[in-house]
Amino acid sequence: MNTVTSMKNSTAIAIGGFDGMHIGHQHLFAELGEQGSIVVIETGYANLTPKKEREHFSKYPIMYLQLDEIRHLDAIGFIELLQSKFPNLEKIVVGYDFHFGKDRKYNFDDLKELFTGEVKVVDEVSLNGDSIHSHKIRAKLGIGDVKGANAFLGHNYTIRGVRESGQGIGKKELVATINLSCKDGFLLPKEGVYVTLTRIDDEEHYHPSVSFVGHRVTTDGSFAVESHILEGEVGNVEKASISFVSFIRDNKKFDSIDELKKAIKSDIAIASKELKLLQL
Repeated sequence: MNTVTSMKNSTAIAIGGFDGMHIGHQHLFAELGEQGSIVVIETGYANLTPKKEREHFSKYPIMYLQLDEIRHLDAIGFIELLQSKFPNLEKIVVGYDFHFGKDRKYNFDDLKELFTGEVKVVDEVSLNGDSIHSHKIRAKLGIGDVKGANAFLGHNYTIRGVRESGQGIGKKELVATINLSCKDGFLLPKEGVYVTLTRIDDEEHYHPSVSFVGHRVTTDGSFAVESHILEGEVGNVEKASISFVSFIRDNKKFDSIDELKKAIKSDIAIASKELKLLQL
């Protein structure tokens, strides 16, 4: 069954922005049952799972509604739109803070009043007493708290990009890296070095890796997103995904290439040890 057909047959939908597809969002999806779909209200500001990246984190088909195209609707118009898209609709699932319509003046109470089916409102989801929100995940990534961000996400934060040419000294003087251009709107974490897992092209598995995000302050000063595969060199690469596991250290300017080499050697040792422990 193709995506369009499965949406037409959907009896339940979850509505929201769903940037990150984090564990709070997953609580909404858990209410959908077998014939569910996800409706993303696309604001254009999603940068944890921009564009169709959300589709990597759910089994349900996803419909995207552009906020600018629906923000003028009143509550009746919004429900009529949903029913036209989902003719078998019986259940709408939203979060406790869901608002819609012009100036966000409508909420789940309006849905309950006007929709003839069931409206399920999912309460705020917390982890260790801290409520889970996309803006908190962004804040954690901004300070390098990858483990905290991943705990909220329920998966490792992942960015994707296409390979581009590096500065040309890595393989010769330092270590071979895959240099990525990430132009699809991903939020990049704090500048520094990370324990990561890197997926190459369309391979199903991830390679143990150590990755750098930031300005190459010791060499040419240019900005880079680059990943070193711990297993050794890889062949031709067109695109890659970097999945962040933990933060190793801040970006730092070293006095010489030799000092940078020592730091990279230490980074590799740290990443190797942590990733081996994860595999136990």
